[in-house]
Amino acid sequence: MAVDLNADVGEGFADDDRLLDVVTSANVACGFHAGTPETMRMVCAAAASRGVAVGAHPSYRDREGFGRRDLDVPPDALRADVAEQLATLTEIASGEGAEVTYVKPHGALYTRAIADGEVARAIVDATFEYGLAMLAWPGSELFEHACAAGLKAFAEGFADRGYANGGLVPRDQPGALLAAAEAAPQAVALARTGRVRSICVHGDSRGAADLAAQVRAALTTAGFTVRRFA
Repeated sequence: MAVDLNADVGEGFADDDRLLDVVTSANVACGFHAGTPETMRMVCAAAASRGVAVGAHPSYRDREGFGRRDLDVPPDALRADVAEQLATLTEIASGEGAEVTYVKPHGALYTRAIADGEVARAIVDATFEYGLAMLAWPGSELFEHACAAGLKAFAEGFADRGYANGGLVPRDQPGALLAAAEAAPQAVALARTGRVRSICVHGDSRGAADLAAQVRAALTTAGFTVRRFA
């Protein structure tokens, strides 16, 4: 009856400090879709002071599209891009007394790695060098490749995104983004399935910190212990 609560942070939104007061794991933007060395230092220091797990949130090299454009990057180049992001965050986190413990790809890279084995393998190969855990969509190519490589893999669900046909509702369609009144019970329902070890709240959602607080309260009321998975 334990579940983790993770959020994307370091992406330039105002709720990071308040989010870190609520969540148990922080997916830190590594500079390719958002974030700078300064934001990485600030978030890692804040996470360390709160006992929040630090994870790398690598992306396609796509700041203009916030990492949400599906790009065709050759596997070798993608592996190098992910490795570069992990190296940057690992060094910065160490300087702030934090340790990077897991990887969760961002945006279009995450979505592509659900079904594209080559993309998943490139991410896993870069992650393997650091011996980090993988946070991924349950049953995805990314999840399965991480397991096959001997990495610890943890499945996640999304509190603030609509589900349809076994996946997420695309962001440009009605029902894609959920308010707290819908997100909190959805988080509890996901946790009760036993299929996910972590629940995500997006840091760029409107009122993200308040939404995360309501999600955490609902999980606690439902009898779950909210604690870091990695």
